[in-house]
Amino acid sequence: MEKIIEVKNLHVSFKTHNGTVKAIRGVDFDLYKGETLAIVGESGSGKSVTTKVLMGILAKNGIIDEGEVLYNGKDLTKLSKKEMVAIRGKEIAMIFQDPMTSLNPTMTIGYQISESLIEHQDLDKKTARLKAIELIELVGIIEPEKRYRQYPHQLSGGMRQRIVIAIALACNPKILIADEPTTALDVTIQAQILELIKELQIKIGLSIIFITHDLGVVANVADRIAVMYAGKIVEYGDSAEVFYEPKHPYTWGLLASVPDMDDQDNELYSIHGAPPNLLYPPKGDAFSARSEYALNIDLEEQPPFFKISDTHYAATWLLHEDAPKIEMPQSLLKRIEEMKKGALNHGK
Repeated sequence: MEKIIEVKNLHVSFKTHNGTVKAIRGVDFDLYKGETLAIVGESGSGKSVTTKVLMGILAKNGIIDEGEVLYNGKDLTKLSKKEMVAIRGKEIAMIFQDPMTSLNPTMTIGYQISESLIEHQDLDKKTARLKAIELIELVGIIEPEKRYRQYPHQLSGGMRQRIVIAIALACNPKILIADEPTTALDVTIQAQILELIKELQIKIGLSIIFITHDLGVVANVADRIAVMYAGKIVEYGDSAEVFYEPKHPYTWGLLASVPDMDDQDNELYSIHGAPPNLLYPPKGDAFSARSEYALNIDLEEQPPFFKISDTHYAATWLLHEDAPKIEMPQSLLKRIEEMKKGALNHGK
């Protein structure tokens, strides 16, 4: 498969009044043409910061200390603001979790889509209007001409998110970054938006980076999954490998936290404790303080990536040949079997 983005040894820090926060601590991943890569982790894990580097929209106090982000032979971290403006939106586009903060409440939907087309594709107003109506229809909204004349407050939350997607697609980007695009939506609308993104990827040939804190959300969307914790990727692999054969205790915790809609009697699992303060990054494995499976070495040394298959790797000392043999909890094994059955029933 053709690589479209290569992130190599990325380190990002933020200068604050309290000191320097080491937000990203050596992240590596590739994005391939036409695939969906999900980056999963709790708030503060570094997933959104990573994608902001790709978009060139890092906060003013953010510093790229080290690393490369290669796109079409160019290192995006070295480009000027003017050079990034030419790429942002036109080649790499982004949609955010709350459509109301992405849309201007004082302007019609049509104007906001057309404005992007006129600015980035040099279309005249009439052509931009026709293209905007096509885009509204493409994202599954009925009566597109009527919606073109309406304002954001006249649309439902699901419709607004579809419009945000239409704006992101206006300039035919090669890469779409979806940052928690369904968090603000109810479960039914969430499923519709996820299905829409999946359909658009096939129809347009997009490469997608999907950011979420919820592994369950990407079950039927992602081709590959990267699990992030405390500014590092701790496990990555094909979607089925990470879902059905997880190896890192943090991934076990995330999977156990996915709500089971068929069993509402059991208490929802949550990972105890909190992520480390990255003003003072831990010496060893960042997850060790929250893991009941932590070994003595976890407190002293960061684990390397251990190879599980040609596509599946995890950074945990539990995979070392000298480590005690610890299997994932029986309750999670049972849950994974249930997820497998559910996937088969849905044709995945």
